[in-house]
Amino acid sequence: MPESSPFRTWNGRDAWEFVDGVRIHAIGGEQVLLCKVRYEPGKQVPWHVHEDAEQVMFIVDGGVAKTLAAGDVVVVNRGKHHKLFSEKGVTFIEALAPVPLDHVPDKELDLVLGPDGGALHVEH
Repeated sequence: MPESSPFRTWNGRDAWEFVDGVRIHAIGGEQVLLCKVRYEPGKQVPWHVHEDAEQVMFIVDGGVAKTLAAGDVVVVNRGKHHKLFSEKGVTFIEALAPVPLDHVPDKELDLVLGPDGGALHVEH
């Protein structure tokens, strides 16, 4: 896709295995990363913290250990230690800002950069 195009797609692309049993698709810009995340049953992301990024998650299907269901939204402020576990599997959409580069599998395909060239992105 041309660098100047604001459009990206997850269609026809395999999700990236972020950790065992947790797969994501990610597309971001200068300040926000949008991810579709799928946990297989019984899988988790262990305790961690995003020191510089805030995370908002919208549950699409399934649930996580704190009783959540489709339509629920979770906000994890930056610096807040958290873990995610789903006994039966879960799919959610999450937005992270600023963009944490450890969630971006292919910077060429998954980022739309403007004049700042990703200067606000953070490394974890």
